[in-house]
Amino acid sequence: MENSSSKIRPGSPPQPSLQPADKKPRLSSSISQGGASLNAALKRNKKRKQTPPEPGSSQDVISREVITLLGKELVDQSETDGTAWESPFGFREEVQLTVSSISSSVGDGLAISPLPKRPWVVVVPFVLPGEVIRARVYRHAKMHSFADLISVEVPNSELRDMSRVKCKYFGTCAGCQYQMLSYETQLDLKRTIVVKAYGTYSNLPETSIPTIQSTIPSPLQYGYRTKITPHFDPPPKKLQKQGPPTSEEEKPPWLKIGFNQIGKRVVMDIEECPIATPVLNQAYTPMRENIAKNIYTYKKGVSLLLRDSLEIPGGNSPTATTELAVEDNHVCITDHKATVRERVRDLLFDYQAGSFFQNNNSVLVPLTSYVRDAIFPATPNAPSPTHLVDAYCGAGLFALTLAPHFTKVAGIELSADSIRFATHNAALNHISDKVTFRAGDAAQIFDVVGDFPSALTALVIDPPRKGCDEKFIRQLLAFGAQTVVYVSCNVHTQARDVGQIITWSAEEDAERKGRGKYRLESLRGFDLFPQTAHVESVAVLRLVSS
Repeated sequence: MENSSSKIRPGSPPQPSLQPADKKPRLSSSISQGGASLNAALKRNKKRKQTPPEPGSSQDVISREVITLLGKELVDQSETDGTAWESPFGFREEVQLTVSSISSSVGDGLAISPLPKRPWVVVVPFVLPGEVIRARVYRHAKMHSFADLISVEVPNSELRDMSRVKCKYFGTCAGCQYQMLSYETQLDLKRTIVVKAYGTYSNLPETSIPTIQSTIPSPLQYGYRTKITPHFDPPPKKLQKQGPPTSEEEKPPWLKIGFNQIGKRVVMDIEECPIATPVLNQAYTPMRENIAKNIYTYKKGVSLLLRDSLEIPGGNSPTATTELAVEDNHVCITDHKATVRERVRDLLFDYQAGSFFQNNNSVLVPLTSYVRDAIFPATPNAPSPTHLVDAYCGAGLFALTLAPHFTKVAGIELSADSIRFATHNAALNHISDKVTFRAGDAAQIFDVVGDFPSALTALVIDPPRKGCDEKFIRQLLAFGAQTVVYVSCNVHTQARDVGQIITWSAEEDAERKGRGKYRLESLRGFDLFPQTAHVESVAVLRLVSS
């Protein structure tokens, strides 16, 4: 065991010895006194607690990883004898652990309880495989518990280098997980997430999954995030009744403006975010000062919005009152209804500030270029697609960036606002002649592109985190696009969906010979969020004859 000077504690990472987390309210913190009362409360809430997690969610991923670590036979036996929810740890019990692996969900470490405790997994943030750590347990779930990191007793010196950390809040803020790692290691870990996701969720044989390529890096590893949403709570009720103090104070000591502490519904006071773009940090400082001056006028908590935008001539907001924090031609937009403008290659994209758009502009050229190159087959004499369908098209990112390579392009959306902005963007970039955006009914979403020849059509889908439902996949199979490119912000639901597309298309092909079946041609991760455990994934499927 190394001496105390070599230990690493959560807090301000650039320093070798850091303070442990304060005692604060916890997520699901209604259970608060001792191991006995904790287990009693768990039994009272057994029915609620045993509700299966949403498939592909972070909790579902951890649950499956727990089974892998402990073994399915042991977990099944624990369910049979009624001990699957009975943790061997008491509330706030401290324990020394050796980390086994990193979870694919949010980058936390997974460790197996030491003897004489019965087999159980403990989930701990900011730790690496092989490290010996001390942790404090605060919440239990099926066959695993969650714990705060107290200290790293024996660091993984091959991977951990705290001098890489550029944020003084790292180790306490819930935003980043990987700042102590080299960027090459981060990319390797994200490739592993893709590999594990397809091994766990796709239900495909290994022979059906191509070699997963290295993760495409982000051109920017810091200062890339174009959207942040810090928040703050209102004054305590007692102070609201008393009213503002008679003496001036720059910022009340109880006021915290920032992001949540890891594992807690507790706001940290954060003055800047190194992964946010410079223009956002520049605007955030005076915004914090203004909130502090007027905090006693707030009766409820507020979630702020800051988005990096190109300045639009005449103003970005509907009322032409733009929040200015100018750096070159960039401004910070804080009105949810204002218009944000971004450039991707030589194209401009306008969208409503409160709506979805990718939050790392620096990687959008590599991403859209990769999708373009993946669509067109390298096979000699193979017919190239002439039509493109962009489902879940949003403001038209893929439809418009890929339009020059197709004869006809259609974007499909359920949101009327998205269609309005996408149509505006086609006109803004002078490509309305070949691109249209159409409102799709969820029940019959591909009916609006019934005039597209499926054998010459490429389909791009970029669904929300929950992925595609069965109805959508069945419609996708009925449409039968020659090429499908599935872009996903949740590789676990993507793996599930891709597995279903391949399996169901093979079943339909067997029933109706000559229809063709989908084959997974390539699979690759994209790093849209450096310093975090998040990875995007792009899967390319091709319809082949049986």
